[in-house]
Parts: sequence; structure tokens; C-alpha cells
Amino acid sequence: MNIKKGLTTFAAAAGALALSLTMAACGSTNSSDSSNSSTPTVSFMLDWTPNTNHIGLYVAQKLGYYKDAGVNVKILPTAQAGAETSVENGVANVGFTTLSNVAAFNSQGAKLKFVFDLTQKPVARWCALASRTDIKTPKDLSGKTFVSFGSAEQTAVVQQMIKYAGGTGEIKTATAGTNTFETLTSGKGDFGGFYVTWEGVESELNGPALNCFVASDWGVPGNPDQLGFAVNDSWLKDSENADALKKFISATKKGYDYALANPDKAADILVAQAKEAQLDSKLTRTSMEEIAKNGYWTTDDAKNLPGTVNFDDAQPYLDFQYKAGTYKDKDGKNPAEAPQAKELATNDYVA
Repeated sequence: MNIKKGLTTFAAAAGALALSLTMAACGSTNSSDSSNSSTPTVSFMLDWTPNTNHIGLYVAQKLGYYKDAGVNVKILPTAQAGAETSVENGVANVGFTTLSNVAAFNSQGAKLKFVFDLTQKPVARWCALASRTDIKTPKDLSGKTFVSFGSAEQTAVVQQMIKYAGGTGEIKTATAGTNTFETLTSGKGDFGGFYVTWEGVESELNGPALNCFVASDWGVPGNPDQLGFAVNDSWLKDSENADALKKFISATKKGYDYALANPDKAADILVAQAKEAQLDSKLTRTSMEEIAKNGYWTTDDAKNLPGTVNFDDAQPYLDFQYKAGTYKDKDGKNPAEAPQAKELATNDYVA
């Protein structure tokens, strides 16, 4: 679950649509379809291979929460075009993404709406191998090689951290393969981005040991990691679709809440339901335990998942990325103003 390339150019959407359709059709699909043809169906596209970020869907499906809510759900594997493009083009009704990705796509003309926020606290970490004793603070990343998926958003975060720590902000980049760990251990790169709830756990269980930095500790404002669900705003304007979305989110939230209260049981459900991913049981269990223990999905005063967007955290980060020149319009120019979180997202569908 590497921090993958997050800011795909929306201009590529049309050319990628056919491939997106093919990938969605050919990939394995989990479905909670019932025999009642009047029950609405919501299709959901993953952003990556199944992992604990998606656990609420698989739990809700297995434990019958969708059936109880009166909605069928089809879980689609991620497509080459990406969840955002697939949702924009109607290949899927809902997709897993980030609020910043929605900002990037909408800056280029998309009509996405962020409707559910899973992560309430930053989960991304920027890490070098612990064996690299020459890297003690982000300042030491100056002039080093960043293992990247080519994301302008990631680059802006890393450069801000380095400058805040007193460095120049100048970095080299190397294209990440399928495994950032391997890129680092091979010496092709000096540092990369990881999710503490997955690769961080993998590092603790199996190595290699990492030395990591949190962006918010080094001058990056707001919450960079608002991961959740987005829909096409045009699809949402249909009252039947809006009603189906409310049912879907309510049942899915219940699945995530179950996972927080029963991390091991939920992890076992994910491993069993997402057989195609061949998830490691120990890694999946430990990941879910880490999430529940450290409250990455909850606020300080709640044990259950809020699911709502914290706009006070959202807007400062969008402003930061806008000033960094991350967001571009369809002509490749900077938009006239920063994306507005309250226009990109809504909490109206979270009960």
C-alpha cells in the first residue's frame, strides 16, 4: 500500500476510459447482491489492492450490514485509470481517494464530491532506512534521492519539510517500483513515502527498520491524509442515488466501527473475503490493531469512526498545495484561487 501516484492528470481520463472498463469487468468482484431487484446497487472501486483502509466494506458485506440497510454493494478492483477517473466516467458509483486528489481532478474540470473521510489523523510517513545514520532530520534529505511516483503533491510536502528543518529543499527523484522497500535497500533511492498503518507495520514485523518523519511536525499545515470516498456530483443529484449513498455510507461506517472494536476478527474477515489479494494474516491483524490503538480513524473524544471531513484541517493543506503550484487547470495553468474544501466535500451523507 505504498503512497502511490496521487495526482493523475485528468486530461488522460478519456483515453483511459476503455482500459478502466476492461479492468473493472475482468477483475474479481465482491458483491452483496440480494434477490430483490428493487434494492439499489452501489458499485465501489478500490484505489489499490485490498488492505485495512478498505476493511469496513468487507466487514459490512460479510456481516450483512448492507442487506440490513437495503442496499447491494459491488466492490470493484482498482483500474489502471484510477478510481477517480472511473467514478467521473460512471464506471463506478463511489471510489476510494483523497480529498487532495478530488481537488486536483476538479481543478481540471471533473465534478467529484468527497462524501466520507476515513482518516482523521495523518498516516503518511517519510522514511529512510534506519541504517542510514547520515539522515537524522528532514534537513538531511537535501540533495538526496526521493523514491517517488511522480506526484507533485508528494514533492511539495517533502520540500516543505526539508526547508522547515533548515535544508535547501533540493532533491533528486527515482521512480518507485512495486516495492519502495526494495528500491531503498538496493541503493537506488534514499527515502520514500509509506503508510504507518501498513508499511510501517510491515517494517516492524519483517524489517527493514525505518527512520520516519511526520509532515505535520515539519511545517506542513492541516491533515495531508484525508482518505475516503468520492462520487460524481452529477450522479449524486439523483434523489434515488443520494438515498442509496446514505444507506451505503451508514452500513460501511458500521463495518469500520466493528473493525475498531474487533480488530482481529475484522482482519480475518478481510483476509478471507479478499482472497485474490493473498493478504498476510499477521500483517493484516497487526495493521488493524495499530489503527484501533492509535486512533487514526477517530477523534480524540470518540471511539467510533466519525466519517466526517474536518474542514479546519482540510483547507490549510489545500491552501499549502495551491501555493506550491500542485493544482493545475485543464490548460496546465494555476487556477485563479485555491480549491475550497467546503465545495469539494460534504458531510451530508454521514449519519
